[in-house]
Amino acid sequence: MSIQIVNNYINGEWVRSESDTTLDVHNPATGEVIAKVPVSTDADVDRAVKAAKEAFWEWRTTPPYTRARAMFRLKAVLEEYFEDIARTVVQENGKTIDEARGEVRRAIENVEIASAIPALMTGYNLEDVSQGIDEEALIQPLGVFFCIAPFNFPAMVPFWFMPYAVATGNTYIIKPSEQTPITQTRIFEYLEEADLPPGVVNLVHGDKTTAQALLEHPDVVGVSFVGSTPVAKIVYKTAAEYGKRAQCQGGAKNALVVMPDAVMERTVAAIITSAFGNAGQRCLAGSIVLAVGDAYEPLKEQLVAGAAGLKVGNGLDPSTQMGPVISARAKERILGYIEQGLQAGARLLLDGRTVKVPDHPNGYFVGPTIFDEVTPDMSIAREEIFGPVLSIIRVDSFEQALEVIDSIPYGNAASLFTTSGKLAREFKYRVKAGNIGINIGIAAPIASFPFAGMKDSFFGDLHGQGMDAINFFTDRKVVISRWF
Repeated sequence: MSIQIVNNYINGEWVRSESDTTLDVHNPATGEVIAKVPVSTDADVDRAVKAAKEAFWEWRTTPPYTRARAMFRLKAVLEEYFEDIARTVVQENGKTIDEARGEVRRAIENVEIASAIPALMTGYNLEDVSQGIDEEALIQPLGVFFCIAPFNFPAMVPFWFMPYAVATGNTYIIKPSEQTPITQTRIFEYLEEADLPPGVVNLVHGDKTTAQALLEHPDVVGVSFVGSTPVAKIVYKTAAEYGKRAQCQGGAKNALVVMPDAVMERTVAAIITSAFGNAGQRCLAGSIVLAVGDAYEPLKEQLVAGAAGLKVGNGLDPSTQMGPVISARAKERILGYIEQGLQAGARLLLDGRTVKVPDHPNGYFVGPTIFDEVTPDMSIAREEIFGPVLSIIRVDSFEQALEVIDSIPYGNAASLFTTSGKLAREFKYRVKAGNIGINIGIAAPIASFPFAGMKDSFFGDLHGQGMDAINFFTDRKVVISRWF
């Protein structure tokens, strides 16, 4: 079977990379190589940036209503090919088909918000700031932006950024993860039907060397990044050194606090979905349960029973409830963390290391794993595992739970399960995390709200999605005028 090498999309055309270096793209459920992705060269990057720069002025001067209509066309295209995109996500990422459909829907919702750009991009003014003098603020696009996308949401994450950048009048380059390059390639094939001018949107495949070339290019004005915290710090620092705007979403270690008064059945269901959905490969995945007081025993028992019943398998099987992790390397890393937990003295209540999936002996499967007797100083309680591993920490009080959360270096998300409005208010008021859930296991903001993050989970000032994205991709030009 011949293996396709995915191409770049530059200036409205599909072009082969100049690189002779390619990386294998695997189907995580089968271990098979399904494509090869080029490590695009500096010359490839320069070609894409030049195309985007040349397209910028004409697109920038295109009326916002016309740019909004382009978003309407893009939405229609994504709706038409919705199922095909979702199935592509499953084949190269491994998540279940329902999870993939949810991801594509979230991508489309960002296009819907961006289509309101004539209203979202209006400036403001004030007459007579002094006698006969008026002042106004104009909101204007800036130029060429790009994103470095992660593997875990190959359809959705680039759409936290690209629709807003393009709708506001900028031009854009997407660099997908080299582990999941096919989804964006497929989307760009369909995107041609949206009839955007050449150079407005571009696709460049590659690895960290390709990303570095984009970061250092003098004609790029900003970057959006989603990935691990160590890489987020590098991207943020490099962007600053080169005078570029940056919004860098890092890693996470999200805590789920369960009070004794929580509605246990619904709480357990929410936690299982949070911890094991997408095989735990979500920056919003719950990875620590802080069981307060009398909540501990019933919660522990029900979590183990519920997680043990999840069906692990190929995500294209509609009965599958959890798919594989992304790669053999990821599986090895996750298994290493499980071993670290055991060596540190944690007790394994549910062991996902021995899970077997019929007909898929070479898939990268790790079953739901639950640790008990975990302490806050253990590596499994502090470091991002990015897999289906859940740690239970028993705490005596609400205050102690907050102390544990405060000690975690990450601040992406945190959730509280309770029927107490007083505690809920205290939680959202005090906890240092960007996305807060109250009786919600996955605190995922909808497209009109920013995807927030604090501490080592975010580097920058403005987040993806919503008005934060509009503000990131534009600047305010203040005009002070007097006429004689």
